[in-house]
Amino acid sequence: MRHLELVMGIPMSVDVRGALDEQAERAAVRDAFDRMHDADRRFSRFQPDSEVSRYGDGDAASTDLREVLDIAAHFGDLSGGAFSVRRPDGSLDTDGVVKGWAAQRAADTLTAAGLTTFCLNAGGDVVVRGEPEPGRGWNVGVRDPADPQAFLTVLEVRDGAVATSGTYERGEHVWDGRTGLAATGLRAATVVAADLTTADVLATCVLALGPDGIAWAAQHGAAAVLAVDADGELLTALQAAPA
Repeated sequence: MRHLELVMGIPMSVDVRGALDEQAERAAVRDAFDRMHDADRRFSRFQPDSEVSRYGDGDAASTDLREVLDIAAHFGDLSGGAFSVRRPDGSLDTDGVVKGWAAQRAADTLTAAGLTTFCLNAGGDVVVRGEPEPGRGWNVGVRDPADPQAFLTVLEVRDGAVATSGTYERGEHVWDGRTGLAATGLRAATVVAADLTTADVLATCVLALGPDGIAWAAQHGAAAVLAVDADGELLTALQAAPA
């Protein structure tokens, strides 16, 4: 079963394999998408009645908003302030956390419903579980920032997540929280991690930190990092194996 909807202004899809109960599968997928739509409504900085907007106006944070802010604070500290959900003008922008966080919660909903083999694609950021075929992982393409029709590589992933942050579609939209200036040292950064919350935030951290963020991310939860610098050179790092 494959299902596609527009969420947060981007296409999101779920591809489920091997489910035994079609009705239960459809209910689980519907629940997963409902959770992502709910996150979109609650955390949009463009809606004056969203939780993020009300929090900016002085309302108390909900449990979920506090969780998102805690994640942001954690990675802000780890990155020395490079990652920030405060825009240069001081306004709150949780987009650097919420998409990966919401998609991971949706994937957890599918897992809790008993689905063991699926790929959830949130606008190019991906969570996978199981194997679509015995002995083969899910293929996740990493786009070449210089050519929308080409891939830098195709990763084979089982039970993990892949996220990319880049300037090739939205321009220089990621800023370095230490300076308030646009991050320009990298064109794109892709992170493989155990969950999409971590992968998504780390990819943004790498873009904000620039080339120094590649090895840094491999020390802070990334299983692998691929980045393209301003000159088009491919840079990579792998998580060190435990001693």
